[in-house]
Amino acid sequence: MEKEKKNIDELIANYLNFKSTNLQKMRELEEWIDASKENLQYFMEQLKDYASNTDRNKKAIFDKNKAYKKFKTRIQSSKTKQKNTSFHLSTPWRYAAAIALLCTISYFSYWKGMDCIKANFSNIIVEAPMGSKTRLYLPDGTLVWLNAGSSISYSQGFGVDNRKVTLEGEGYFEVTHNAKIPFFVQTNNLEVKVLGTKFNFCDYKEDAKAMVTLIEGSVALQNLLHAEKSSTLKPDEQAILDKKSGKINIKSSTASNARKWINNCLFFDEERLEDIVKELQRSYNLNIHLANDSLKRIRFYGLFIRQKQSIDEILEDLASTGKIKYKRTTKGIILY
Repeated sequence: MEKEKKNIDELIANYLNFKSTNLQKMRELEEWIDASKENLQYFMEQLKDYASNTDRNKKAIFDKNKAYKKFKTRIQSSKTKQKNTSFHLSTPWRYAAAIALLCTISYFSYWKGMDCIKANFSNIIVEAPMGSKTRLYLPDGTLVWLNAGSSISYSQGFGVDNRKVTLEGEGYFEVTHNAKIPFFVQTNNLEVKVLGTKFNFCDYKEDAKAMVTLIEGSVALQNLLHAEKSSTLKPDEQAILDKKSGKINIKSSTASNARKWINNCLFFDEERLEDIVKELQRSYNLNIHLANDSLKRIRFYGLFIRQKQSIDEILEDLASTGKIKYKRTTKGIILY
């Protein structure tokens, strides 16, 4: 009995793996299956196991009864045709059915395996610590600069069937063109879709606004805070998302100014002191406090070189306008 079972298991294994081309063996397997309900049940369980063997921890989406019924129907059809013609059609039709069933199982197993592989991809995270910036190339050749206190994450399968990254903070992107697989950058508030272009995306959690500035090409913007149609940016345009109202405003802008930070420049174009303080804190990795809220609305214009100018030199320049003063304490710097 044990020897017979081993022989049957070998026949089934050869059949499922398409190793047997012996038609006599195929007929032997069919006769064994038809011999009893137990044999049929055993054979269908092997079909199910084969279909799900790429991930045994998940339930296989495979209708074994339907697969076997289809298999038997085609065999019966060949027998009927054999009675009505002088040609011997049973064996080739049976063999064709076996090939069709095997292909169906193999196709299912392939995609089941691909889903399993994708589900087990872990995310790669790249960070730029406070006081520094980071440059990297993604697997598709896309260049990314991360500003201080920023990070991106993407799947190990990046570029296989998607090009999606998640951004926290500020990043400058030079995206490699790929018409078949769009490139997505997403934050909690905004999603950018491109095929191949250059743009700057700034969305720090502590900031009241998220900004996308386009240098070359075009990008589509999807507001994740408020349901509305996607917006399209043209070169030298900037989209500003107000996180409080959830509305996007698009305006003309000198786009090259938005990426000055990758060359260690700090550019303030009539910016509020509240926002300038946040940028200085990230760039120099220190604490700066405003003595009162009225200082938040004061605006400044200036261009500074981070590698050549210390934080004290920048604060001296800001204080020289007569609008503010500053002092150092054990807790950091206080503006008043």
